Amino acid sequence: MSSAPAPFLLSPSEVNDLIKSGTTPVSLLDATWFMPNSPRNANDEFLAKRIPGSQRLDLDEVASPHELGVKHMMPESQTFASACETLGISPSTHVVLYDTHGIFSAPRALFMFRSFGHQNSSILNGGLPRWADEGLPVDTDAPKSPEPAIYIPLPQLNEQALRSYEQIVANSRSGLSTNAAAELVLDARPKGRYAGIDPEPRPGLSSGHIPHAFSLTFNLLLQKHKAKDGQEYSTFLPPAEIRKALDDAVGPVEAEKIIRGERSVVASCGSGMTAGVLWVGLQLLDVKQVAIYDESWTGYAMRPSSVIEKST
Repeated sequence: MSSAPAPFLLSPSEVNDLIKSGTTPVSLLDATWFMPNSPRNANDEFLAKRIPGSQRLDLDEVASPHELGVKHMMPESQTFASACETLGISPSTHVVLYDTHGIFSAPRALFMFRSFGHQNSSILNGGLPRWADEGLPVDTDAPKSPEPAIYIPLPQLNEQALRSYEQIVANSRSGLSTNAAAELVLDARPKGRYAGIDPEPRPGLSSGHIPHAFSLTFNLLLQKHKAKDGQEYSTFLPPAEIRKALDDAVGPVEAEKIIRGERSVVASCGSGMTAGVLWVGLQLLDVKQVAIYDESWTGYAMRPSSVIEKST
């Protein structure tokens, strides 16, 4: 793998130039995912329209089983390596991930690649809608399967990238204000679900939040755009505006501790998907100590022993 990590974000023109340069193998992956209550199907949409040469990365398929049935959990090493080989990805491949929202599920896919040590990976900032809006070609023919690759040595997961239920419970009991070692949990769900006012999209699941968690809705790190065809899509805000959103969520004092590496952060959301947006946003601020609570709120709220707070 390359010794220097690739940029976290690339514009459509930067991706196009990277492909044309031919200096390194490039693999474009559509990592689109939709909420469980959405009528849209990501696999069908990929077959209908995609960036030329791209392959489909189904985050629900490249995943480990979960005891409570939560989807898209971090895969085992062999599952990840086998998926890469099928997609034509070797350790030297520059992987560029995108989705059809602009920014939504591609950050989770980037988190997966980086957590397995594949530093040569980036997000197409603005995804397929921005790519098309800037006049770059879109393919509607049947996709072609890539030549299989070999992914050796077997990648190893950075265990520090994830938090378990037991770790989250122990952290919530440790007392954030009195324990300097306590990790700060950031909840990426909409504020109404965090507060317990609005329902969860998964039927029968209580809304609310983990004790001592802070609300930082993932959309607060994004800006919306309207394409020439009227479609809306999102891109990341500039780092200065992401920092302001962090200040507003946790207060300037705690935000400064995070930036300086004096307070570790755990990102959580509904099921570990949009927590990836917070993870990338904090990487853009050069925050290193960021993990994701993989099962997130779905796993937490499904457990009868969990303490659930319902307040702003």
